[in-house]
Amino acid sequence: MKRIRNLLALVALLISVLASPALAVLPDEKLSDPHLEMRALTVSKELRCVVCQNENIDDSAAPIARDMRLLLRERIAAGDSNSEAVAFLVKRYGNYVLLRPPVQADTLVLWLAPFTVLLIASVLLGIGLRRRTLGIPAEDLPDDAHWDEAGGPNFEPRRS
Repeated sequence: MKRIRNLLALVALLISVLASPALAVLPDEKLSDPHLEMRALTVSKELRCVVCQNENIDDSAAPIARDMRLLLRERIAAGDSNSEAVAFLVKRYGNYVLLRPPVQADTLVLWLAPFTVLLIASVLLGIGLRRRTLGIPAEDLPDDAHWDEAGGPNFEPRRS
């Protein structure tokens, strides 16, 4: 019984270690000043990894995300404000680096694409449903077919 309990404890430990999110910020990237490091962590939550797309740079293990983290910490350590550090990275990588890009002419596609896709999908679904309900002309129906309560063709024999 003790052996099973130890095995279950080991499995629980492995699951908790493997299921926990792995942050990609390496110890050699961290700033020595805890206040500056906290600022860097706060700012990095707003910056997107340009490779991983919907992951912030602290959660990404991509080499470009490491470069971005180092640049951010370098700018903050040099005395830049949070907005100046973000502006530097935006200038270097574009508005795409922001997890919440501003609504501008060059980011309009990012903002409108989800609504456009939803609209197109809704129109196509409506057309498909309309064709499905109108589907078969009456003259093409077999002699024993009749219309059900919903207005669609019913091929089952009529009940008397």
